[in-house]
Amino acid sequence: MMKKVYEKSELWFTLAWIIVYCVLASVGDNLSSNIGVLKAVTLPTLIALSVFLYLFVKKNGLSEKYGLCKPQGSASKMLYYVPLIVLLTANFWFGFKMNASPLETVLYVLSMLCVGFLEEMIFRGFLFQAMAKNGVKSAIVVSSVTFGIGHIINLINGSGAELLPNLLQVVYAVAVGFAFVMIYYKTKSLLVCIATHSLFNAASAFGAEAATTTQTIISATLIAFIAAAYAVYIAVMVKDKEGIL
Repeated sequence: MMKKVYEKSELWFTLAWIIVYCVLASVGDNLSSNIGVLKAVTLPTLIALSVFLYLFVKKNGLSEKYGLCKPQGSASKMLYYVPLIVLLTANFWFGFKMNASPLETVLYVLSMLCVGFLEEMIFRGFLFQAMAKNGVKSAIVVSSVTFGIGHIINLINGSGAELLPNLLQVVYAVAVGFAFVMIYYKTKSLLVCIATHSLFNAASAFGAEAATTTQTIISATLIAFIAAAYAVYIAVMVKDKEGIL
């Protein structure tokens, strides 16, 4: 059934996955909140989705198409991914803190590893490839913006996100999405993006939040600037076979 939908329209297949992922993840978070254990329901849900998606890609010989392969080109041209390493420290700019119980921390970290895989496959892999058929540049924009806007769901999924931090998250998520899609486009691999995305989200379990609104704005601005600058560097300095960017 899923293969038939994919073969008929990759774009509709992608939209279906976006809806399924957002709905099930939100329901999982709400049920976990009702139970009183963070990510208790969300984790098995995300694991099931991750395994299902991975097996679909592997079974149908789509690993290289969707970036589950070794990056092409030298790491030096990508600045050895140093900007991504800097971004991984962002959760600790205001200190370290255990934000949940040991059990909830484990559930949260494992959930974030699944989120990194799922979101990169859906927004960078499926969505970008489906859109790229009609234009790479528009696919880059749509993939980046859609990924950023998708974080608005944190306002309604029971995660407890506040308005301003969430809106700032949307802004820097667009920039990070831009960087990730450029890495994927130039290296033909999602592995670095999946690893960075997963670790960045997981690290939030141990990071202290900004004490003031000003700090929140400054940190979000720095994340957006670093990600956007890196994306522009990749677009300008790293050549691709298609010669489009």
